[in-house]
Amino acid sequence: MAGQNQCFPGLFSQSTMMRDARKIQKSKKEMNEAMTVRELMEKLGARNLTEGADLDKEILCGYSCDLLSWVLAHGKQGMAWATVQTHINVIAVAVLMEMACVILVEDVQPEAASMKKAEAEGLPVLTTSKTAYEVCTLMGEAGVLPPRE
Repeated sequence: MAGQNQCFPGLFSQSTMMRDARKIQKSKKEMNEAMTVRELMEKLGARNLTEGADLDKEILCGYSCDLLSWVLAHGKQGMAWATVQTHINVIAVAVLMEMACVILVEDVQPEAASMKKAEAEGLPVLTTSKTAYEVCTLMGEAGVLPPRE
């Protein structure tokens, strides 16, 4: 069937999901309701690992990538970034790009040096058992879209 997802036959096509997500995001913007890190944590069933981090930061877009040079080229302010990378350079990239948070997927645990730097910078580092695909799907359903170039 045209537009039918071949891997998961009951799901909407990607274009339908993106269109619906844009409608949700537009209606949230019209009401001046941006999703916060705290709200995203609840949606994902994630835990915050950064003591004292501002969980009321607004999330403006979402992204998933494990190649730091690619994230440097495409990262945006207010981004929620899903990754399996755990070293200190992840924190450096997120801080440089003024991201809202880093989401460590599939229960990966950060290195101690990474958490020390995240705490010093006030960067929320979240962890979840969900895959990057699941995290991005949930963000899209909540109206958090990929960054616009």
